[in-house]
Amino acid sequence: MKRKYLISAATLSIIIAVMFLATKVFTEDFSSHKIKVGFIYIGDAGTAYTNNFYRAQTEAEEVFDERIKTIAKFNIPDTGDSCEIALRELIKEGCSLIFTTSYGYGEVTKRIAKEFPDIQFCQATADNANKEPIIKNYHNFMGRIYEGRYVSGIVAGMKLLDLIKEGRIKEKDAIVGYVGAYPYAEVISGYTAFFLGVRSIVPNATMKVGYANTWSNYIAEKQIALNLIDKGCVIISQHSDTIGPATACEEATVTKNKTVFHVGYNQSMTDVAPTTSLVSSRINWEPYIIGATEAVLKGKDIEDIVKTPLKGNDCAAGFDKNWVELIGINHLIVSKDIEIEIEKAIKQFKNGSLTVFKGKYEGVNVFDESDKWNLEVPYMENEKTSAPSFCYILNDVIEILPDLDS
Repeated sequence: MKRKYLISAATLSIIIAVMFLATKVFTEDFSSHKIKVGFIYIGDAGTAYTNNFYRAQTEAEEVFDERIKTIAKFNIPDTGDSCEIALRELIKEGCSLIFTTSYGYGEVTKRIAKEFPDIQFCQATADNANKEPIIKNYHNFMGRIYEGRYVSGIVAGMKLLDLIKEGRIKEKDAIVGYVGAYPYAEVISGYTAFFLGVRSIVPNATMKVGYANTWSNYIAEKQIALNLIDKGCVIISQHSDTIGPATACEEATVTKNKTVFHVGYNQSMTDVAPTTSLVSSRINWEPYIIGATEAVLKGKDIEDIVKTPLKGNDCAAGFDKNWVELIGINHLIVSKDIEIEIEKAIKQFKNGSLTVFKGKYEGVNVFDESDKWNLEVPYMENEKTSAPSFCYILNDVIEILPDLDS
C-alpha cells in the first residue's frame, strides 16, 4: 500500500514537472519571439481611412511592446508598380507579416505572396484570397460595415421622423442623399444598407445618390453634397473619405437656413459639423490586426486565432466582435429615443436576429442588367466573403444622379 502511494506521488511529481517545463518553454518561446510587421497605406495618418488602420498599428505596438517592430509605408498609390516596390522594401527589411490596406493592392500582393511563402500577407477589403490560385500565406479581412451603415440609417430615419412630427418637413420630403465614391459593390452595399435602415423607421423615404468618382476629393464630394441638398435631400450620408459632405451640410444650415443633417464615415464629424452631424460609423481594424500578429508570433495559422464564420483565408465580423463601431453620436441633436434604437439594433446584430437586405424591393445588378434580385428572398451579405458583394440598385426608391460634369 505504501509502495503504491510512493509510486503515485512520484508519478504526480513527474507530471507536474513536465507541465511546468512545457509551460515555461512555451511562455519563453512566445515572449522571446520577435517579428517585424509591415503596413502599406494609400494615405497618411492625417486621412480618416488610413488613420483607422494606423490606430490599429499603434495599438498592436502597445499590446506586443518589444515583441514587434512596425514599419509603415505611407501614401503608396494602388496603381503602377508603387505597391510592389513598397512590398519588396518591407520584405528586404525582414517583415514576417505585412498588412496591405487598399483594395487596389490585392492583385500584386497576392502575386508577391506566392513568391515568399514564409511571409504572411493580409489584404484588407479585397475578395481574392479564396479564389484560385489559393495562396496559403495570403489572407483577406474586413468588417461587416453594412451593419454600421444600417444602424446609421436608423439614426437618420429617427431624425426624419422627428422633423416630420415637428412640421419642419412633410412626409413626401423624406429624402436622403448619399455621396458615393464609385459604383462599386462596397459602396452600393453600404448605401443600400443605410437606406434600408432609414426605411425601417420611415417606410416612404427615398434616396438620391451621387458618385464623386474619387475616394478623397474634398471639392468634388462637397459639390455633390450641395447638389443633393439642392435636390431636396434633408439628410446626407457618404462613402467617401473627406469632410466635404459634412461641411456642405453645416454651411447650408448655418448660412442658408436649410434643414439638412449629416451622417459620416470613418471619423466623427461633429467638430466640422457641430449642428448637423448626427453620427458616424467605421470599421475597427484592431481585432484582426492584433489577432493576426499574435498568430504569427505563436507560429499558428491566422484563421485559427482570428475565428469568424467565413471559410478559408478570409475573415469578417461586425458588432458581434467589435469589428464595427458607431462613433461621434451628437447628443445635442440625437435624442435619447434614438440612442435606445441604436442599442436595440446593435443588440440584434450581435445575436444574429437582424437581416438587412430584405423586403418588397427588386434590384438590378449595376454590372449586369439581366441580373435582378427580389429581396423578398433575403440577400445574405458577407456570407461567403469579407468584401461586400451586394451590387443591386433598388428600383423606384433609389435614384442615381448623373455625374455633375456630364
